[in-house]
Amino acid sequence: MSRLDQLLPCSVKLSQILGKAGHDVLCVIDRAVPPELADTFEEHRSYDKAFDSVVSCFKSPRLDLPVIYAPVAELTDYADVRCYQKAAAQSLERAIKSGFQSPLLVVPESKRFTQAELCTVLGALEGLYVPIQLREDVPEKKQRISSLSVMINSPNAEEIFKEALVLESGRRVARDIGVGDPERMAPPLVEKYIKPLFDNLKVTVIDDVNVINKEYPLFGAVNRAANSVQRHQGRIIYLEYQPPKPARKTLLLVGKGVTYDTGGADIKAGGVMAGMSRDKCGAAAVAGFMKVVSEQQPKDIHVIGALCLVRNSVGEECYVADEMITSRAGVRVRVGNTDAEGRMCMADVLCRMKELVIEGNLPNAHLFTIATLTGHAFISAGEGQSIIVDNSVAAKADHARKLQAAGQIYGEPFEVSVLRQCDFDFNAAKVIGEDVVQSNNLPSMKTPRGHQVPAAFLIKASGLDKHGLSSSKPIRYSHLDIAGSAGELPNMPTAAPIVALAKTHLID
Repeated sequence: MSRLDQLLPCSVKLSQILGKAGHDVLCVIDRAVPPELADTFEEHRSYDKAFDSVVSCFKSPRLDLPVIYAPVAELTDYADVRCYQKAAAQSLERAIKSGFQSPLLVVPESKRFTQAELCTVLGALEGLYVPIQLREDVPEKKQRISSLSVMINSPNAEEIFKEALVLESGRRVARDIGVGDPERMAPPLVEKYIKPLFDNLKVTVIDDVNVINKEYPLFGAVNRAANSVQRHQGRIIYLEYQPPKPARKTLLLVGKGVTYDTGGADIKAGGVMAGMSRDKCGAAAVAGFMKVVSEQQPKDIHVIGALCLVRNSVGEECYVADEMITSRAGVRVRVGNTDAEGRMCMADVLCRMKELVIEGNLPNAHLFTIATLTGHAFISAGEGQSIIVDNSVAAKADHARKLQAAGQIYGEPFEVSVLRQCDFDFNAAKVIGEDVVQSNNLPSMKTPRGHQVPAAFLIKASGLDKHGLSSSKPIRYSHLDIAGSAGELPNMPTAAPIVALAKTHLID
């Protein structure tokens, strides 16, 4: 079994035969069905008015094979390609409930959605995901089915199929990290999980607390309480891919990996702490993206990913509001709310990425932070959508709109927000001795511009404000808040926005 196969939910193969050859059920999601099924479908429509709106299971006399029909919803002007992904997942869910083990998914074409085939396959694979702890604890349940075959009616079928498998390998890594509970994916165990997956990349792990406190002081503050428990001690993990040819551009991604967020001293009360093991989905997305990079191996794109893995614990050693901490960039930060730990754990690593760009004169560099950062982003964009905020340099290149366009095509939609001066003013020093205030003491959902303000803080605390449009070294930076798209309990992590990022930045 290849390394890529090990990151798939079951045996997956491309099929060109509509019949019993290795399949025990056909899964159909489109109203335009293969000719062999046309008569059967018309017969069902003749007496069942709900046929094209509900999932059904019946037998095809002509093929002598069971069929599951999970129709794509009626398309409105505002529908997107996710309706194909949802239908694919529904068809396989029905197949599993019916006891089938080797379905053949008939992948439809779409004139309206140019990437419907790829997205349909990705939707099917996502629906077959089994959480890592169930796979480990109950090995007989590590797969939901034995095999999946897909039939793609396109001259590019082989290319679409292979691309889906590569993308899914990265999404699997992201889901595994994101779904793991606070102990299974505590920082040291994320390190243990990651290392074997990236033996073809340079992996640098920073785990010495003295190094952390000296070189990443804002991260160190969040890590202070957790550091007293060995199995919870923080990690900063760098993953680097060097292309075989001289790089024409450089991507540097920083992911928030808060393995559990109690809120710290500003504790999450009233039952809102549950589900905070998902606060590491930003780092999970970076790891997944780096897995795609390691499989695609772009010839001239240099990529560095950083996972900021820390538990925001509460206790006698936890950091508290009113502390004054000097960031790696030399910015004096006054803590306003310990539950705003995400921006704290990423700011110094973002600063280090900025330093790498300057020290190495890295070409065409673009920095990112990816995080489940604010509830404000969730209520602003809604469930299923990410938010992108560009700095002035990235905005001039119209980056956000390009990423948004890719997200729309590939089923990972973005809303675009704009940084304004008031976002920086919100974080401005209030008293003598401080340069910036980390946060107010209200939840982001009760704070005007509650998802833009953290992006402004990250720019200021990392020193990126010195690299704007008028500087001698302008640096592009984009902040992605995936609070709405990462996947909340009881749903599985989505691994967003790996596909949109890959399609925007790895494939021109």
